[in-house]
Amino acid sequence: MSEEHSVASIYTDLLERAPENKMEPRLEPMRRAMELFGEPQRAYPVIHLTGTNGKTSTARIIEAGLRASQLRTGRLTSPHLSQVTERISIDGEPVPDETFVRIWEEIQPQLNMVDQELEAQGQPRLTYFETLTVLAFAIFADEPVDVAVVEVGLGGITDATNVADGTVSVVTPISLDHTDLLGETPGEIAVEKAGIIKPGGFLVSAAQPADAAQVLLEKAQETGVPFRFEGVEFGVVERQVAVGGQLLTIQGLAGRYPELMLPLHGAHQAENAAVAVAALEAFIGGGDKELSLEVLQDAFALVSSPGRLEVVRSAPTIVVDAAHNPAGVKASVEALQEAFSFSKLVVVLGVLQDKDAGEILNQLRESLDLPETAESFGEICLTQSGSPRAIPAGELAELAVDAGYAEEDVHIAEKLDDAIEWAVERAESSADLAGAVLVTGSITLVAEARILLGKS
Repeated sequence: MSEEHSVASIYTDLLERAPENKMEPRLEPMRRAMELFGEPQRAYPVIHLTGTNGKTSTARIIEAGLRASQLRTGRLTSPHLSQVTERISIDGEPVPDETFVRIWEEIQPQLNMVDQELEAQGQPRLTYFETLTVLAFAIFADEPVDVAVVEVGLGGITDATNVADGTVSVVTPISLDHTDLLGETPGEIAVEKAGIIKPGGFLVSAAQPADAAQVLLEKAQETGVPFRFEGVEFGVVERQVAVGGQLLTIQGLAGRYPELMLPLHGAHQAENAAVAVAALEAFIGGGDKELSLEVLQDAFALVSSPGRLEVVRSAPTIVVDAAHNPAGVKASVEALQEAFSFSKLVVVLGVLQDKDAGEILNQLRESLDLPETAESFGEICLTQSGSPRAIPAGELAELAVDAGYAEEDVHIAEKLDDAIEWAVERAESSADLAGAVLVTGSITLVAEARILLGKS
């Protein structure tokens, strides 16, 4: 590895750049960078994903299907849980540190040129996410990969990844998130996300709110691309809870696929799997060719999604989940109740400032409707991650009381390790020893919890 650079030093450089949510929307700097690099994003076909929830899990299932089909894959997802190299994967594994550093050093002259041009125009230099996207496209071209699975960072039209033209455009469920940047209704948000639909592509969409579905349909018709929607042309036919996940039958675009064992929990993950299968059919056979059932079964066996209803400890059970908006919390809690048997659930919650913390708290309380035999939900520990964007634990506790939580059930712990220790003690106090802990509310909180509990 280079003596001049390391993954840590590169990550420091990235963090010194502006985050995407602090910038005016733009795409020209990315186009300029791609021009200087010889358009690496066109060296391989791209499956491009957008949506509010489920992007990373869906991307991982698609990637597993491609790998099981003997294709070499690149995957760009965000954010990371432990190390920045997780965002750029080759054949399902984080890009090796040596490759990450080598390609970074190779693209430095062009990155510096774009930064200098932007500064001369009075604009901020390439952002954190723009720079990382440039690096990912360059790595994928260098490997080279047969296909790249690319998740947008934010929105669609002006997202840095949108310099690529998706052979298949995938839209996971759209709900309210980043409303200050994307719009205040699902339909308004869909306008931004529909920007990844390009001529010559193929649209595969999850079931959507009516206004969002209409936007996507009109964009597909305008660009002249085939379109397929969950619940109309494909979807989950049957779903059974199984040990370690669920057993699915999925109706795809060209075939029906029974006995697919998905090692992920919840109806929302089954729906993500159906979207992934349709996307694979669209990519591999234009939507008209049935996939091999055996290959698909092998692919599902490869699937994992760290930080998504992931059990990180037993006795008591501790589950971490990266839900960070009301719709995500609702889906996760429903999946938790379905997949796990517990009589008492203690929640550790930390939320970032750009999220609707009040509605997350409301949704959490409404969704945790335990059976009458359960001792209680109620008890919640408000904490904060190390992110500068984290809502202070005390402020979050005030929001919890405003949302209807009893003051005596609200605990405050500014440090996450203290929060987890308190929650474990409360879960262990369950009379039948069937208590559990859920750590949720932000991806940064889940990432830190995984590290504390030895999962990374």
